[in-house]
Amino acid sequence: MSTRRLGEPAPDRAQDAGRIMTRTGDVNEPERGVRLQKVLASAGVGSRRACEELIAAGRVEVDGQVVRTQGVRVDPASVVIKVDGMRVTTAESGNVYLAVNKPAGVVSTMNDPHGRKDLRRYTEGRRQRLFHVGRLDTDTEGLILLTNDGELAHRLAHPSYEVLKTYVAEVPGPVAPGLGKQLRAGVELEDGPVTVHSFRVVERVGTRVMVEVVLHEGRKHVVRRLLEAVGHPVRRLVRTRFGPVALGDLRPDNTRVLRADEVAKLYDAVGL
Repeated sequence: MSTRRLGEPAPDRAQDAGRIMTRTGDVNEPERGVRLQKVLASAGVGSRRACEELIAAGRVEVDGQVVRTQGVRVDPASVVIKVDGMRVTTAESGNVYLAVNKPAGVVSTMNDPHGRKDLRRYTEGRRQRLFHVGRLDTDTEGLILLTNDGELAHRLAHPSYEVLKTYVAEVPGPVAPGLGKQLRAGVELEDGPVTVHSFRVVERVGTRVMVEVVLHEGRKHVVRRLLEAVGHPVRRLVRTRFGPVALGDLRPDNTRVLRADEVAKLYDAVGL
């Protein structure tokens, strides 16, 4: 087995073209692996030629090692590939990433024992076993993520990674000019203080006010409890963003597959 680093010049290009990068090292087995530029192109990074240029420029890493030589083969199901520091998701990984616009009345579980509408309805026909990232209250609408990528899901939901979530709430007005400052400073709830990352008024129509709240908290009913504590009980609540992923124009009760750049940004947000 060679100990030459992948980023170093290859004395024999024919031999180097048969090298495969795996989690356990690189082995000289020409019949195994897929050429790195092909893996990148299949993942939507760019054309085969453009991917070759990325490799030549030293912008591609495989398991933390910069690859500059053309012809390197990889096991796309087991290695971590990054371009410009952003992780690339390959089809061979078997991972699925879905955005769901959950309507009110659907519970955030994959199998509700009480027979209520649950998230299983959005995974019908898929062979992979998907699970939800965090939860939304039954009465709360909007963005929820489904995946079978366990490590990513764990980190996105864990409070220590402080992934921001954005909500738009309808509340009774008027809203005092200093409310945002009060929320950013922190509000004491029965289970401890809560602070928001940002707060703004989105729209005012008579006594109807739409406000946007951004925070990383994931405690049960935390947005509703927070706004009620400052005198603005929530009439309607929609999550519009989870980290770098936005709800956009996805219609209620529908799903979409996350784009490769969205998945890469989710990985980046939790240090994967």
